[in-house]
Amino acid sequence: MCLKAVLTVLALIAGMTACCQVAPHASRKSLPLAIGVGYSNYRTGLSGRLSGPVLWADWNFYGRPSALHGFGIEVEARDLNYNRTGSIPNLRMDSATAGLIYRWRRFDRFSPYGKFLVGIGSIDFVSGNPTYKHDTRTVYSPGAGIEYSLFPQVWLVANYEYQVWPDLFPKSTNPQGFTVGAAFDF
Repeated sequence: MCLKAVLTVLALIAGMTACCQVAPHASRKSLPLAIGVGYSNYRTGLSGRLSGPVLWADWNFYGRPSALHGFGIEVEARDLNYNRTGSIPNLRMDSATAGLIYRWRRFDRFSPYGKFLVGIGSIDFVSGNPTYKHDTRTVYSPGAGIEYSLFPQVWLVANYEYQVWPDLFPKSTNPQGFTVGAAFDF
């Protein structure tokens, strides 16, 4: 009887410390957050080109249901206020947008993506009316780009974006341009 009790206790102890023999498929111990900084150069749609800094943050849905793989949320702020090439001396375009981003599976070190952002745009300009020099509008920003992995957590980013500023002037004001920068994936 004592031998049966000892064997039962040993079997229970062995069973409690046993681990499965299958390795996990994948694990991600870091945050699904990437922070980036870059420089944009845009054709303004009004007068020449403008350049300026851009900051963004991406939150990706890693480890979520498979229907969400590749999707994320991007928040972006851009200040186009430098290197004016047009005839409007005080032209400045700022935007703060947020929306969805989708990354296709990685091709070795490359990762293409598409995005659609919506937010607020602020513009300073010269007009015939001395009291009308600034306006704010809803901005729609579809875009696409590609990321290149320099290091496991550092990405070189290049993208094209087309902004739609509806009903701002009789002449179409749809700035479009390119951004290059780097992102750190936490």
